[in-house]
Amino acid sequence: MRFRKRSTHKKLNKLPVQNAENQPAHSREPISANLGQNLQQIRQTVGNSTDIIIREVRIGKDGDQIIAMLYTDGLADKNIVSDFIMESIMLDSSLPEDVNDRIQLSSNVLQILKDYALTIGDIHDITDFENLYNALLSGDAVILIDGQTQGIVASARGWKDRGVTEPASENVVRGPREGFSETLRTNTALVRRKIKDPNLWLETKQIGRVTKTDVAVMYIKGIANDKLVTEVHERLNRIDVDGILESGYIEELIQDETFTPFPTVYNSERPDVIAAELLEGKIAILVDGTPYVLIVPALFVSFLHAAEDYYQRADISTFIRFLRYIGVFISLLGPSLYVAITTFHQEMLPTPLLIGLAAQREAVPFPAFIEALMMELTFEILREAGVRMPKYIGAAVSIVGTLVIGQAAVQAGIISAAMVIVVAITAISSFVLPAYNMSIAFRMLRFPLMGLAASFGLFGIIVGCIALILHMCSLRSFGVPYMTPFAPLVPSDTKDTLFRLPHWMMLSRPRLINQKNVKRRNSTPPRKSRE
Repeated sequence: MRFRKRSTHKKLNKLPVQNAENQPAHSREPISANLGQNLQQIRQTVGNSTDIIIREVRIGKDGDQIIAMLYTDGLADKNIVSDFIMESIMLDSSLPEDVNDRIQLSSNVLQILKDYALTIGDIHDITDFENLYNALLSGDAVILIDGQTQGIVASARGWKDRGVTEPASENVVRGPREGFSETLRTNTALVRRKIKDPNLWLETKQIGRVTKTDVAVMYIKGIANDKLVTEVHERLNRIDVDGILESGYIEELIQDETFTPFPTVYNSERPDVIAAELLEGKIAILVDGTPYVLIVPALFVSFLHAAEDYYQRADISTFIRFLRYIGVFISLLGPSLYVAITTFHQEMLPTPLLIGLAAQREAVPFPAFIEALMMELTFEILREAGVRMPKYIGAAVSIVGTLVIGQAAVQAGIISAAMVIVVAITAISSFVLPAYNMSIAFRMLRFPLMGLAASFGLFGIIVGCIALILHMCSLRSFGVPYMTPFAPLVPSDTKDTLFRLPHWMMLSRPRLINQKNVKRRNSTPPRKSRE
């Protein structure tokens, strides 16, 4: 697999890599030995925010040593802070008999607290305000000691999250019911449950000068291509924005092509889907604050596959895939074919059907293209309104609105009944696509194809389809051709495209994605037991 330097997003080439010059001046300042000065600077920096809790306590034999505890209310777990940090520090019974004397006499109070007092498993030192603010506003507890230029960060994150629930956008009849949440550590744990391999590596970085959003790159070492891993890190390091609020920000900033309706970065909120993609040698990008995980590289066929395809038998999955591809064809070309045939190629229709259509269109004042355009726009508006309206009335309004408007338009003679049928079948077929972003792409392309059909008939549709295929063949996702394994043709990888062979016949991983550990399983098929 070749990775081209020019494949990186054009806008990213103009963006500087994040460095210390982009950080505020106070962030690079080291922690002072004067505790009062440190606390005053922290209060001034956070604007005396009421959710930043600062607690000063005294320890030691005579209470001569002052320690400050800082945490963010709502992000840190109060039980952890009180039971495992404050109680451990303040209660003399938790310390050896001579520790209080050693605290008073020793200059290394920091090490004594870590060795004898703190019962938190994850602790580390900080020496500057940049790391202090990062830990404090991420939910950790910070301990500052008077006379010390170092502090302690204790893991105390415990904010409320949505929990593990069933994915709303990727429903299945058979398969796991768990989906990602908005918490990064919960999402990484869900993937770890699926792949219990020490070679599943996780590398975390922060992106966003203001939000400092945690972004994790997950891949299986030894299966994922090292050049692909390097390419992902380079593109992420080029991002220099003030904030990342959702994985869509990352997707738009790292994708290869901007001006294309087709998504070149795959996303899913199902842990089983992400685990399956990782096993093929792809790389997952997890963003804190969103349940949607990105997968690169993305292939066109991946957007037409559903998770349930691998949980049913191979023959059932193949049949469902054929239905899905038929639905894609109808969703893209249904109105265009109707406009082309009724406008230019009436001889292709049977005589009784042609007479019926002519009778229906006798009172319609608009050509077929205007009919189709009005109905498609109306349905798209109703669909968008149904999504944005409250959950309990959105579906009812969409259904009732479609029926009432369609029936009234036919009775008023604005559109024909056949057009209502075509638009309805097209709309239903568009819901067959498992990936919502790919469904939007086909919905957008439907309109220019309708214009070509109204101008040139079937010849215009053919030209439009050829241009569409050429455009898709020119796309790349992180150096991998978008139409793989059809263009370029890789016969060994077509076993899981239009159809799905049984699991025991899929012996290798995709070759253009993975070139190191291609073998997936042994070639010995399962055999029947003999009595």
